Amino acid sequence: MKAEGLLSSKSYKILSNSPAETKGFGRSLAQLFRPGDVISLSWDLGAGKTTFVQGLAKGLGVQDRVTSPTFALIKEYQVRNSELENRNSKSPGLRLHHFDLYRLMSFEELYDLGYEEYFYGLGITVIEWGEKIAPLLPKVFLEIKITQQLSENVREIEIIPHGSRWDKLVHKWLKQNEAEQPKT
Repeated sequence: MKAEGLLSSKSYKILSNSPAETKGFGRSLAQLFRPGDVISLSWDLGAGKTTFVQGLAKGLGVQDRVTSPTFALIKEYQVRNSELENRNSKSPGLRLHHFDLYRLMSFEELYDLGYEEYFYGLGITVIEWGEKIAPLLPKVFLEIKITQQLSENVREIEIIPHGSRWDKLVHKWLKQNEAEQPKT
């Protein structure tokens, strides 16, 4: 996984050369999250969304098998990460809320689910196809766009921080990951 550099003051690109790298990206990014965070994911069909979320969940300490909630809209997983659980002292039992809004027909479906409890609660919320509900997203969140490139396994991952907290965290994370890559 190699950073392609700054696209603008609020957008970064990374190339992933395999599903394992995409999963590793999600796992590594998990260290940035804290209770109440929201991540919006958008990308082409088949671009690796489940693979990315599996890596993120592993990085958060989720032990259950992570699958796409396409037909259920949401799946929830128990986070087993002592550092994150300690940050969530207000409510024990930190959860990862995994939404897949590909089949969402209207905002009404989200209202019926009580989406505010997830988006503004103490869990960590991942929303696939988040662009479909852009007006409902919090002001501070992390947006990730993944597109499949010409090769079957190569993905372009664009990271778009919304809010100064995410801008600082993503910039620091990218610098740290560049420093950890072997020099050629």
